[in-house]
Amino acid sequence: MTLQAAAFDAGRIEAARVLFARDAQFVMGAAAIDGLPPPDLPEVAFAGRSNVGKSSLINGLVGRHRLARASNEPGRTREVNFFLLDERLRLVDLPGYGFAKVSRSAARQFQDLGRAYLRGRPNLKRVYLLIDARHGIKPADGDAMDALDRAAVSYQIVLTKADKLKSAESVAMTEKTLAGVSRRPAAFPRVIATSAETGAGLGELRAEIAEAALG
Repeated sequence: MTLQAAAFDAGRIEAARVLFARDAQFVMGAAAIDGLPPPDLPEVAFAGRSNVGKSSLINGLVGRHRLARASNEPGRTREVNFFLLDERLRLVDLPGYGFAKVSRSAARQFQDLGRAYLRGRPNLKRVYLLIDARHGIKPADGDAMDALDRAAVSYQIVLTKADKLKSAESVAMTEKTLAGVSRRPAAFPRVIATSAETGAGLGELRAEIAEAALG
């Protein structure tokens, strides 16, 4: 596995930018597995520790400030939230794992919902597992990857908040993270460092998503 394993040319990055500039809207939040929409469109899901920046990243991808509701309070996302892009693709914001300002039983309930979605969604094309670039892979991230490997669900690591690092530090963390998942059977062979603040890496991530979900 190398950092250049799935590089995209400028044409494909531009095509993905046009796709993500089209209409995007919040569809629904599901609080139970039987409340999910029908699996009639391809979906990609965003997972990660509480407060890793899932909502901010989704907003950055579609160029909207408030499509996904971001919060500084860890554990705010407690449903599986669905966003429809161009009537062709659903973006799915999963409840965060790890620290959350709720009771253990409540945290377990909405995190179990996320796991149930991942195990049983036939139209799920890929999971984007978000990891804070400042901290790297934590034990809770390893547990999430173990579960995805066991379920044979394809996932790709996306580093968030890369603007908080110097350029050389970001490159080093990307390489370290890639090495850390190199032997995992369900991990996609590229790590993308992103920043919702500066837009860094978002073009490449859009292209990855378009390729994975729409071919």
